[in-house]
Amino acid sequence: MNYDIIIIGAGIVGCSIARELSSYNGSVVVLEKENDVSVGTTKANSGIAHAGFDAKVGTLKAKFNVLGNKMMPSLSNDLDFPFKQNGAIVLGFEEESLEILKDLLNRGIVSGVERLKIISKDEILKLEPNVNPNVKYGLLAPTSGIVSPYEMAIAYVENASSNGVRFDFNSEVIRIERDKNEYVVTTASNKTYVGKVIINCAGVYSDKIHSLASNKKSPFTVISRKGEYCLLDKMYGDMASHTLFQTPSKLGKGVLVTPTTHGNLLVGPNAQDEVDNANVDTTIEGLKEIWDKASLTMPNLPKRGVITQFAGLRSHLKESDDFIIGFDNELIGFYDVAGIESPGLTAAPAIAKHVSKEVATYLNLGINLHFNPIRKAIPQISALPNEVREKLIKENPLYGHIICRCEVVSEGEIVEAIHRVPGAKDLDGIKRRTRAGMGRCQMGFCTPKIMEILARELHEDIDEITKNGHHSYMVEKR
Repeated sequence: MNYDIIIIGAGIVGCSIARELSSYNGSVVVLEKENDVSVGTTKANSGIAHAGFDAKVGTLKAKFNVLGNKMMPSLSNDLDFPFKQNGAIVLGFEEESLEILKDLLNRGIVSGVERLKIISKDEILKLEPNVNPNVKYGLLAPTSGIVSPYEMAIAYVENASSNGVRFDFNSEVIRIERDKNEYVVTTASNKTYVGKVIINCAGVYSDKIHSLASNKKSPFTVISRKGEYCLLDKMYGDMASHTLFQTPSKLGKGVLVTPTTHGNLLVGPNAQDEVDNANVDTTIEGLKEIWDKASLTMPNLPKRGVITQFAGLRSHLKESDDFIIGFDNELIGFYDVAGIESPGLTAAPAIAKHVSKEVATYLNLGINLHFNPIRKAIPQISALPNEVREKLIKENPLYGHIICRCEVVSEGEIVEAIHRVPGAKDLDGIKRRTRAGMGRCQMGFCTPKIMEILARELHEDIDEITKNGHHSYMVEKR
């Protein structure tokens, strides 16, 4: 199979680049080792559209953070994914924190962040009554926002697919060879792909992918930095309206407390370097750490409100505190997009524009005059006006059959999630596309029925249905 461009990795970065490249006349395939998009770093992060005051001035992080933040409102309209510009406050609890906040303010102004200002204790408590009354100062960033990261990635991939991009899942890259002017990529399933350009978006595996292409040690080393989170029930979602940070440390922006786009409250993350790139287990110590730190921000956080815990890995570079974006100096036609940790989610739209333009110029690709930038999400019964809901149910009665009671998700939504391209193949895929199972009971009631729907629509036996691909079967094989 021959393509102009082979993208390795279907997280938010790979999906956003794929969509932007579909606006050019070139053939593109995305290879993903898992069975769906957004199953690595993208599905398990804070979901913050950062304003851009934290990154060091002049870095790629600073540049693409600010550009990506400005793109987010119009992009969420075009691709129909959840986004809200709720603003953020960096909280200082010591007198000395004022100097740190002033430094962040000045850094943000130089980088182009708008409407930043230092605010007093009284102003903070007026905006956020549940914040620790011992707070001294705050940095208010009105342009900060919240986004659903996995829904953003799914929106990108559905739009890319509709514009001609191919996505091949369960396609772990195990060999990359150079043959004349092209790359030959082999996957674990022994499929081969030939491409003129490879774009390396493999996240925590990006140094390994680079090494496969160069046949020597990668010039950069990725450290998997784990962050753990607690998610609280929606009944506590209004305890904060802004995203609440504490003054940052060397390991990152620290533990935050933030509302989510769907009305929950999110607490986390911590930062723990991992040797195992697949270790996303939560720990008693880690969860205690984030809760203790978050309680400094908001002392009345209710532990009884936690409905689930999870962890994700960030792709941190050993040699640099910045992104790596560009063609490799030694590997012809090999483009690295590596070390995309925070603010990678915010930066992704701007990174995608930049990368796609550079690659299209390199390959001399023309503009795709048939490119359609619009994608519509699956209709959410719970959010529709009564008259629209009634019309939809009349057209398709499956939308009147509620499967997930916590999140009020209908059978119609689940069926559509399965049959979209690329569609859901397992329980977690349904979760990310419809929120079925995301509520208070965490799939305690709706799992059997969702499994039945998956088996019916995919024409599979019930014992073939998995939680998240591979061998994560939900019932014992017959």
